Amino acid sequence: MKKRIISAFFVVCALALIIDHSIDSQEKIARQSGDKIATAGVATASAVDFSSLDSLSVEDSKAIATAKSLGDIYGYKNIGICNVNEGNLNIRESASPDGKLIGKFPLNAGCEIVSTEGEWSYIKSGEVEGYVNNEYLLTGDEAWTKATELAEYVATSNTGGLNVREEPNTDCEVIIQLADGEEVPILDDTQEDEWIKVDVDGEVGYVSAEFVDVDLSLTTAMTLTEARYGEGVSDVRMAACDFALQYVGNRYVWGGTSLTHGIDCSGFTMQVMAQYGVHLSHSSRAQANEGTRISTSELKPGDLIFYGKGKSISHVAIYIGGGQIVHASNKRDGIKISNAFYRTPITCCRVLYD
Repeated sequence: MKKRIISAFFVVCALALIIDHSIDSQEKIARQSGDKIATAGVATASAVDFSSLDSLSVEDSKAIATAKSLGDIYGYKNIGICNVNEGNLNIRESASPDGKLIGKFPLNAGCEIVSTEGEWSYIKSGEVEGYVNNEYLLTGDEAWTKATELAEYVATSNTGGLNVREEPNTDCEVIIQLADGEEVPILDDTQEDEWIKVDVDGEVGYVSAEFVDVDLSLTTAMTLTEARYGEGVSDVRMAACDFALQYVGNRYVWGGTSLTHGIDCSGFTMQVMAQYGVHLSHSSRAQANEGTRISTSELKPGDLIFYGKGKSISHVAIYIGGGQIVHASNKRDGIKISNAFYRTPITCCRVLYD
C-alpha cells in the first residue's frame, strides 16, 4: 500500500495531539527540540521549520487519523471550507450574485482561495474555478482546524479492474470491479490493514492494500458544465440532465426521496424522471425492468445505467453524455458526477423516448 507524503503542517498538528489532546487551542506547541512554533493554537504552514521535521516518522501513525494530512497532498496553501447551513454554495463565473452559475460547492468541502475581491473570493476546488461569497467561507486557522475534523480516508485504485471482494480474502467472490483511478471511502479505520474495507455506492466490500493508494481527503466542488450532449439529443433529454445536475453535491440518505434533504440512488432517478412524466419504482432492481433494455453503445443522455454486486443490480445512475453519469453515490460524496465506467455496468435502460 502506497502512503503518500504527509503534510508537514499536519505532522505538527498530529504531534501536538499526541502530546496532549486536551491542549488549549491558544497554548503554544513545543517542538521535540525545544523550539516553539510561532503561532498559538493550530500551527500555520509558514511558521513551520520544515527542515527540522525530516527525522520525524509518522507513517502508519494513529495520530494521522486525527491530524488529517492535506496540505502537501492536495496543494492547499490558503484553504477555504464551505460553511453554508445546508446544501451547497453557488460558484459563479463572476464576482456577482447575477454571475453565471458554474458549479456547486458542498457543505464542508475544501478549496484553495486564490484571491479575494471585496465580498467575493476566487477559488479552485476539484475541477471548478470561480467566485463564492465570503460570508459562507471559513478561512485561515479556522478553516485548517475544520479541515482536521472533516478529512476522511479514501482508497484510490492504482490498477485497472480492481477487485472488490465480499470478504477480506482472495477465496471469496469478486462483487465489483473498479477502474484505474477510482476513489472510494474507507470504512472502520481499516486504512492500515492488509485488506481495506470500502464503500462503493453503499455496497460494502474489501480491496487489497497492494492495489490502492490511501489518502486523507476533503470533498471538493462539482462543476455544472461536465455534461456534454451529443448532436440529435432531444430537448427532454437535455432538460432531464440539466434538472438532475442542479442537485449535484446534495446529501445521500439510504431510503431517502428528497432531492434537497437526502436521497438514495433509485430515489434520485425516480424523482428526476417524474419531472418528465416517467414514473419509476423506488428500487434500482425494479427500474431496470421499467423501460427498454439497451447496450452501452446505444446510450444517450437521460438513459439509465445499472450496477451491482456480481449480476445482482443494486445501484442506478443517469447517463449525461460524454462518458459520464450523475448519481446519488454514498454518504461521503452525495449526489455526484462520475465516469460511467468507473465500475462495470450490468445493464442499461431507456425510459425517455425521442
